[in-house]
Amino acid sequence: MTREERYMKEALALAREAAQAGEVPVGCVIVRGDTIVGRGRNRREEKQSTASHAEMEAIAQANETLGTWRLEECELFVTLEPCPMCAGAILNARVKRVWYGARDEAMGACGGVFNLYMEPFANRPALVGGILAQECREVLGTFFAALRQTGNA
Repeated sequence: MTREERYMKEALALAREAAQAGEVPVGCVIVRGDTIVGRGRNRREEKQSTASHAEMEAIAQANETLGTWRLEECELFVTLEPCPMCAGAILNARVKRVWYGARDEAMGACGGVFNLYMEPFANRPALVGGILAQECREVLGTFFAALRQTGNA
């Protein structure tokens, strides 16, 4: 297992935790060196907050852990391609690299709908998609299939 797969597995565990809580199953970890400094999962329903996406939760925890808003030495691993809000927060946090699993054709801001990181912003992160993509898609697919079965989709 590669380093990237190991951290994506950590994010997948958080995604599964989100699904168990009735949240869209997205998980995220932020790593500096070989240490996880931030973890997050979707909590929009729990907190009734639009901003409670996995990436936003992980960024907040990393800020607290490191005592700074600057995450220049950090990499972010997320199971679903970031949306525009999260992609913007990642830019502002100055994360150096984003690794994502499944592409998001509906809301993705890293290539699914458009790629915010192709614009000439300062401190754009490197971007790598498709890490454990099939496993990430399966977690999402299982969650939404269950919702459709119960009529909640």
